[in-house]
Amino acid sequence: MEETMGSCKLCGRASPVISSVIGVCAECLRSRGGEALSIAREAHAKYRAGLGLPVTPPRAEEGVRCSICVNNCVIPESGKGFCGIWVSEKGLLKTVAGVDASIGYYYFDPLPTNCVATPVCPAATGKGYPKYAVNPRVEHGFYNLAVFFAGCSLDCLFCQNWEHKDMVAEPESRKRPVFNVDELLRAGLNSKVTCVCFFGGDPGPHVVFALKFSRQLLKEARERSFVKRICWETNGLVHPSLFKEMVKLSLESGGIVKVDWKAWNPWIYEALTGVDGVKALEYLKTNVKTALEVWNERREIPILVVSMLLVPGYVDEVEVANVAEYVSSLNPETPLILLAFHPNHLLRDLPPTSTRHAMKAYEEAVNKGLKNVYVGNEWLLGNYY
Repeated sequence: MEETMGSCKLCGRASPVISSVIGVCAECLRSRGGEALSIAREAHAKYRAGLGLPVTPPRAEEGVRCSICVNNCVIPESGKGFCGIWVSEKGLLKTVAGVDASIGYYYFDPLPTNCVATPVCPAATGKGYPKYAVNPRVEHGFYNLAVFFAGCSLDCLFCQNWEHKDMVAEPESRKRPVFNVDELLRAGLNSKVTCVCFFGGDPGPHVVFALKFSRQLLKEARERSFVKRICWETNGLVHPSLFKEMVKLSLESGGIVKVDWKAWNPWIYEALTGVDGVKALEYLKTNVKTALEVWNERREIPILVVSMLLVPGYVDEVEVANVAEYVSSLNPETPLILLAFHPNHLLRDLPPTSTRHAMKAYEEAVNKGLKNVYVGNEWLLGNYY
């Protein structure tokens, strides 16, 4: 792989793991937060302006407040929230998809699938059989209903599914991919579907839709004695009251809440995601704690899995160690999945995660007391730096 060198605009250091897109190194973000962030924010602003999305969470003086996620947007009349999903119309909030509908798509994914929680997933391990799984080992011949939502409360420079923002940014004159609750129920009640996984983008902006659908699905599944696990792959930044409802549905159905924790340092978090890292960390700590408080109510399947994407040069062993220490202090049995980074979206100038990077992060997580640490996407690892 050809090595590219980026340099930090503050300290001048050059390295293959300093992104020219971000413009500053992790060390300067940690030590010179505000100054470094003023540079890192430029990439987010340019990209979002090009899509016609709010550059920062709106704070209109006479707008309507949306409390669904950490951004707490105050949306002006006829304007959009940071996610691009919620809009203000005549003093009321609504989604751009309409009532009981969402933007995105869904498909039947054969089990076992490449799930973040594969090491502990009932579909891949038989955990929770027979109450929560249809096979004591692997659910061959069955499907995950994969529900992909467009829109997100974050603006990750490394997003692996960045095309979802194009769906949200489509002008009203062009047709967006939309599905409704009834359509999704018909798919979910297929007898060969044993789990539903909401991902994207992020399910956060669509959580009202997803909760309504999930409640109806589980009610009808119980009547038919179907196994239907409700799972979420999310950044964990919805309002704590909504997150509690997500956890409740996963707990009763045998599902798992998979929280992707981007970084520990608030300045690195914001540089990578475009949102207030201090507030994000507050929400993450609260929501992760909420999930782990019900751990003992269903010990055969962990209710929570935390994942971290090992972005070279930024999400290093220091970031992993701090997240691991916090999670371990709540419950050392919590699975932590360390995911290999692949250059994508705006961060194509960084190399994939190296084996050395992954192993150092793994060792730090174990040293901080976590008992179930895994490295995912191993096929992406290599000796790049």
